[in-house]
Amino acid sequence: MDRPLSILHVMRSPVGGLFRHVVDLAGEQAAHGHRVGIVADSSTGGDRADTIFAGLTPLLALGLTRVPMARELGPSDWSAGRSVAEVLARHQVDVVHGHGSKGGAFARLVGGNRVKAYTPHGGSLHYSRGTPVGFVYLTLEQVLAARTDLFLFESRYGLGAFEAKVSKPKGLVRVVHNGVSAGEFAPVPLRDDATDLLFVGELRQLKGVDLLIDALALLKARGRSLTATLVGDGPDAAAFRQRVIDRDLSASITFAGALPAREAFARGRILVAPSRAESLPYIILEAAAAGVPLVTTAVGGIAEIFGPDARALVAPGSDWALAEAIARALDERDETAALAARLRERVEAHFSVRAMTDGVLAAYADALAARA
Repeated sequence: MDRPLSILHVMRSPVGGLFRHVVDLAGEQAAHGHRVGIVADSSTGGDRADTIFAGLTPLLALGLTRVPMARELGPSDWSAGRSVAEVLARHQVDVVHGHGSKGGAFARLVGGNRVKAYTPHGGSLHYSRGTPVGFVYLTLEQVLAARTDLFLFESRYGLGAFEAKVSKPKGLVRVVHNGVSAGEFAPVPLRDDATDLLFVGELRQLKGVDLLIDALALLKARGRSLTATLVGDGPDAAAFRQRVIDRDLSASITFAGALPAREAFARGRILVAPSRAESLPYIILEAAAAGVPLVTTAVGGIAEIFGPDARALVAPGSDWALAEAIARALDERDETAALAARLRERVEAHFSVRAMTDGVLAAYADALAARA
């Protein structure tokens, strides 16, 4: 890059992997000497987002702007879009980079003649065109695709899903994997009260928490009572708590609330990630980097993380298959540990924050050159 760039990232909710991606990317871009800003929702994220933003804001030459952004389409989108436009008007922004369906929409609708980059992070791609809401969102994706200079996908799976559900992108297309930092490869000692299993993530149906609960019920019925800690919060938390009661697992499953990933890793011996859909989940990268044994499903770009060990992935949507995989991981402890070691080496070699940042900046340069 011949000169420092002015870059504005636009996202909705400051939670989960999308939030981490934006924070890591913005921080590294600022460290490279670029002028960076963020626009994000003000109504979600809670204290944790406030704390993370407080640490990042001194690095943001274009500042942090938080405005209300609803998850669904609605009248409030007009005011949120206007806020993004106002930030762009105050600065000579070179690249406006939208993340997720809502952030991507704002970036491309009000981005003007700047380079407009878009990373879906799953978002609309989790929907089916056969449903009313899916039809609306995927049609909007088609319309907005024509306003996109640069498509950035965090996995080959994400690119394939976009081509299958929306269209073949007509702008520049790059696949740049998410990455973790060097400090995340330090092992995490287990607590004395660590449970057999651990879930870390948003408590919602998409993440398969119900399948984990049911798998534990199946194993209990076979005479194998296991313990689990569920770390996170989300829209289906109350339903999952009731499901635990209904399955008579209250003594076996603990709800620990939201915690940082590495703090959570100390609470369980095997991380179970039974998602029905994903893009390229950070929690898998974080756990692999820390050497935490994994049982996870063959969805999204997870196979790209596992590489030659992708055969170890579990069929999604099946409590029976999940129960079998959990039992196997516990029974074959040497192979489970060996797999964890191989995954750690693979993530260290191929999934770093530095490589992610360099890849994104190179893509920006290509998009700017294409407009010159």
